[in-house]
Amino acid sequence: MLCELRVANLALIESLELVFDQASGLIVMTGETGAGKSIMLRAITLLTGVRSQSGWVREGADSCVVEARFELAPSYKSLLDYMEKCGFDREPELVIKRVVSAAGRSRLYVNGSLATVKVVRELTASLLNVASQHDHQQLLQPGSHLDFVDTMGGIWELRDDFAKSYEKWQDLLASLQELKKAEQDKEQKKDFLSFQLDEIRGASLTAGEDELLAAERKRLKGADTLLKVSQESYHLLSNPIADQLASLRKAVFSLAQLDPELEDLAEEIGNYSYLAEDYAQRLREYRDSLEINPMRLDEVNERIDLIQNLKRKYGESIEQVLAFADQAEADLQQIDNADQQIRELETEVAALEKTLLEKADKLHRQRKAVGSQLEQAMAAEMASLAFEQAGLEVRWQEVDKNLEELRPSGWDRLEFFFSANPGEPARPLSKVASGGELSRLMLAMKCILAKKDLVETVIFDEVDSGIGGEAAEAVARKIQELSGHHQVLCITHLPQIAARGTEHFMVSKQVDDGRTQSSIRKLEQADRVNELARMLAGDSATEQTRAWARELLENGVKQVK
Repeated sequence: MLCELRVANLALIESLELVFDQASGLIVMTGETGAGKSIMLRAITLLTGVRSQSGWVREGADSCVVEARFELAPSYKSLLDYMEKCGFDREPELVIKRVVSAAGRSRLYVNGSLATVKVVRELTASLLNVASQHDHQQLLQPGSHLDFVDTMGGIWELRDDFAKSYEKWQDLLASLQELKKAEQDKEQKKDFLSFQLDEIRGASLTAGEDELLAAERKRLKGADTLLKVSQESYHLLSNPIADQLASLRKAVFSLAQLDPELEDLAEEIGNYSYLAEDYAQRLREYRDSLEINPMRLDEVNERIDLIQNLKRKYGESIEQVLAFADQAEADLQQIDNADQQIRELETEVAALEKTLLEKADKLHRQRKAVGSQLEQAMAAEMASLAFEQAGLEVRWQEVDKNLEELRPSGWDRLEFFFSANPGEPARPLSKVASGGELSRLMLAMKCILAKKDLVETVIFDEVDSGIGGEAAEAVARKIQELSGHHQVLCITHLPQIAARGTEHFMVSKQVDDGRTQSSIRKLEQADRVNELARMLAGDSATEQTRAWARELLENGVKQVK
């Protein structure tokens, strides 16, 4: 159950802390229009992972904080298992906190540890059932009626399983269509790939070849100059310089025999002499290797042009051109294997289509059974809501049970039809239900669903909108009946509901130091009488109105007991 709720800097709320005493019972919240009752609902829905807005942060604050503490009954075994699976301690108490910054950033915490939106949504789905004006609007949308049936029947797991198979089927069909289209263009594409591959492989490229050819071309173009300069350099080293170094070496060696201090110098000069001879030898060999070969230059130029042409077509480098050839070879292999792939994919598609039809039929049969149950359950609930003569029908659209009619939810199409009075034909709910009727229909639906799930806390946001008189009393009784098995938090403007609350909180708005803020406090008996009187007659409440309010409260307390 929801035990505590703390809110700080959310819209008009600067700070508040609410403590709820009972695991079951009716907790009512009342207050004048604009006092901030809707902010309380916003606080609770923030904990369910809904999208936040920076504008919700109170002006001047850095962030708003909403925190709730829940006590988990032993029946929440699956929720405790999920907590453990997500890495949280398996504790009988759960604290969920949401922090929204003024910049719009949001963080969620579970028992003090950061948590994802997905995890928090999974947790709160087992803890809270919120019925708001948004749910009323959903009833007006035929597209959502199938969701109500699946929720009541508890067949969302089956529906999700079908949706996954349907998505896989669509992916396989897309792949098959792509392969068949490629098959039509196969020969043309195969010829083109073969041409490209032959052109590249025929060139017998090697990595780095273009750089070697560029260097060779440079040598061939400068062959005359290279030959002339290398010949001149050789003559310089082999004649005067070599001779002079030899004479110098001989002279210094003679001196070193007379004076040992010159031995190192003699050795160094000897080394230079030998180096000069070596340099001359190498220059001569280089000169002799040179040739002026116009034919080889033409061959090199042609090879370079060939490589440049291939690089323009297939890549910026020889490595990229060779990689292109490898890919072309793989594509050719895939084309050759396409027939086999198509046959295998067609077999897989056929098997999946058979499974899809079986799953769709199972969904349909379960939904038909649930639809009948829903009609009967709604008849009973509506009778207890001063709707004795009203009727809700689940109308099924006739469709061919084939693959063409399948959708991610199956092939079922349905819509709720409604008749408020006997003798009147049922019409689409979206076209005939008034605001008050819609509120009671939603309450009836929520009561049916609440009996089928383990959610302890049910929250109603002005489910009594557009209701008065006998209908208001019936709605009050129904909500009170529901609170016998659940913790029900009801934001209401009806005194009939407020009088039946086991706990009563009043939301009010004040202006302090030029700042408007909403506050909430728990009402005791005398204050409850005054609040009920205000709800009955507004600011013009009289002693008679208070007496009426006191009687209403006493009767409500008796009903609770």
